Amino acid sequence: MSAVMIARKVTRKWEKLPGKNTFCCDGRVMMARQKGVFYLTLFLIIGTCSLFFGFECPYLAVHLSPAIPVFAVLLFLFVMAMLLKTSFSDPGVLPRALPEEASFIEMEIEAANGNVLAGQRPPPRIRNVQINNQIVKLKYCYTCKIFRPPRASHCSICDNCVDRFDHHCPWVGNCVGKRNYRYFYLFTLSLSLLTIYIFSFDIVHVVLRSVDSGFVNTLKETPGTVLEVLVCFFTLWSVVGLTGFHTYLISLNQTTNEDIKGSWSGKNRVQNPYSHKNIIKNCCEVLCGPTYPSVLDRRGVMSEDPSSPAPSVASAAPTTKNCPPAPQTTKSTAPLIPNEHTPDEAKPSIGAGTQKTNSPKEEKPPSSPNAVAPVVIKESAH
Repeated sequence: MSAVMIARKVTRKWEKLPGKNTFCCDGRVMMARQKGVFYLTLFLIIGTCSLFFGFECPYLAVHLSPAIPVFAVLLFLFVMAMLLKTSFSDPGVLPRALPEEASFIEMEIEAANGNVLAGQRPPPRIRNVQINNQIVKLKYCYTCKIFRPPRASHCSICDNCVDRFDHHCPWVGNCVGKRNYRYFYLFTLSLSLLTIYIFSFDIVHVVLRSVDSGFVNTLKETPGTVLEVLVCFFTLWSVVGLTGFHTYLISLNQTTNEDIKGSWSGKNRVQNPYSHKNIIKNCCEVLCGPTYPSVLDRRGVMSEDPSSPAPSVASAAPTTKNCPPAPQTTKSTAPLIPNEHTPDEAKPSIGAGTQKTNSPKEEKPPSSPNAVAPVVIKESAH
């Protein structure tokens, strides 16, 4: 006898998540669908550093110090680690409401707004919460069917609500939010240092070679250095400027989305309720605060659908030859335990069935070992 094993495919939750994100490595890597600019970022960083390691580092290690290529390698590895951490992590995507939760929220909104006459515009779906003695409005997302938490916003590119949404960065191929903002800032900061480092030692390399062979001959002999100088010169201003802008936002405990919309510097002059009025405290909260777990549970197993057909018992049961079929039995409402009181409704049916047999002695034993022996139920008078 051999048992038939029925293998079922395990469905992870990331396979059914809505939105426009892509997943790799069984849901461990989460990115946006538009990844072309991200590949350009990798190409520029790896290509420029490869030229620097191949042309400048051997010369500078001999004529200046062997610590120059060592520090460049460490800085390069840190930049790549922060880039991949920003690009591959969950930025803080909020799960959408289930159909039952969405219908319940709709009932609450209708009950709060009352009956709206035909032709009239319904009131905005907003809830007010108090944060540090200041009223903050929570907006309703018609796509995710939830009231977004404070500082959250819906990304139109990823089609998801992101907690503490800062912006969608195509250079890293992901949104920047609550869970990966510090890595994004460390990436821009370290990339600025790496760009300045390579650009400075490219100039030093050209100057040292120009002393022996002249400036023009040096440019002809080191075309890689010329290419590095051009790339670093045009990227230096944007990267350093971006780092300075986010340093300013961190000192105020503010996001790019809030700064663009003027949430705390508009006509109303509303104060930022999240700021500690101290630059050091704001920086510590953003950069040194706790790491928040993901609320998506991307690698969780989906629950089985109860409406799906169950595997047939005949396919899993062992087959035997020349096995007599088992007699069909019908369910009875009478108890199967002897001497147990039966309900009054079951007595007539039981009596009718027992009238066919005159005495227990006349009953024959079952001819097959697989047959089910009849159950003798002794009725007791009430």
